[in-house]
Amino acid sequence: MQEHLVVSASPHIREDVSVRKVMYSVVIAMVPAIVGSVYFYGLRALFLTLLACAAAVLTEAIIQKLRGVPVAVTDGSALVTGILLAFNIPPGVPWWIPVVGSIFAIAIGKQVFGGLGYNPLNPALLGRAFLLASWPVHMTTMWLPGRGGTLSGMSLSGIDVVTQATPLAMMKSVSAIITDPASTTHQMVQAREVLAGLGSSDTIANLFIGNVGGCIGETSALLLLIGAAYLMFKHYISWRVPAAYIMTVAVLTSVFGGPAGLFTGNALFHILSGGLILGAFFMATDMVTSPVTPRGMLVFGVGCGVLTTVIRLIGGYPEGVSYSILLMNIATPLIDGRTRPKKFGEVKQSG
Repeated sequence: MQEHLVVSASPHIREDVSVRKVMYSVVIAMVPAIVGSVYFYGLRALFLTLLACAAAVLTEAIIQKLRGVPVAVTDGSALVTGILLAFNIPPGVPWWIPVVGSIFAIAIGKQVFGGLGYNPLNPALLGRAFLLASWPVHMTTMWLPGRGGTLSGMSLSGIDVVTQATPLAMMKSVSAIITDPASTTHQMVQAREVLAGLGSSDTIANLFIGNVGGCIGETSALLLLIGAAYLMFKHYISWRVPAAYIMTVAVLTSVFGGPAGLFTGNALFHILSGGLILGAFFMATDMVTSPVTPRGMLVFGVGCGVLTTVIRLIGGYPEGVSYSILLMNIATPLIDGRTRPKKFGEVKQSG
């Protein structure tokens, strides 16, 4: 039997991959973190997540109907945005916070640009930034401790503040006390005790498992890594952005993140705290708003890591993941343009 060969220009795409398949795979990957949020924060976490998802899907359907375009809410992209928006809010916020955030994320962050594939910024992160700017008290104070634990992840001791702040906020507070010449001896002693507690094996274990205060879906590195491993196994995300992002944060916080001077920082604490794992694997890898070239992905990840570290260590806000990814989203077209591979052959158009 004679075989027929087809000669054509690249790219040669043969995989059966669709937007729907990718999006629902992302939903599946986030299920462990959803289950974990219910375990640590109760059914309220699930309630807020469902509200965010419903608001996102309904908003997308209404706007697509008004625009006169096919209603495509079944592709799963709005559902992913709703879950990620919920993952980025504290579990103690009022019910309307995830609703307003999802409406803004879909309407302003996505549909105003033309819908899926045209949005320059990650919609869920843009929704979170809007909520943080509009209701900062709700977004920065309504934390809940994990099941039977404390907000900071530290074991209860004689220090009252261990129950009053999330890990990154605690780190920023005690670092400011230690580096402030006006601090009293008592304040310095207490701050160093808290700093030692934040770096203890018990606290690191709580950070890894997720039994700390934080946003609904960001606290458990273990459950997020399980989901990320599934997405990498399916080849839906690349290792380049997360690896470059996390390694950059690790190096910079190790060198500059310690209040006692250079090379005294706790890199592991910074990797497991806040939204770094969630951001690196589930938001910085967004196919629409992140680079598509291999070198571009590395540049993007490094840029996110640098900005996150600068905001955490120097800025007034203890967390910098959301803003770092949004700022690098803006630079994505430039990064892709500067890192485009050389062409070794092309089909000339007759004309």
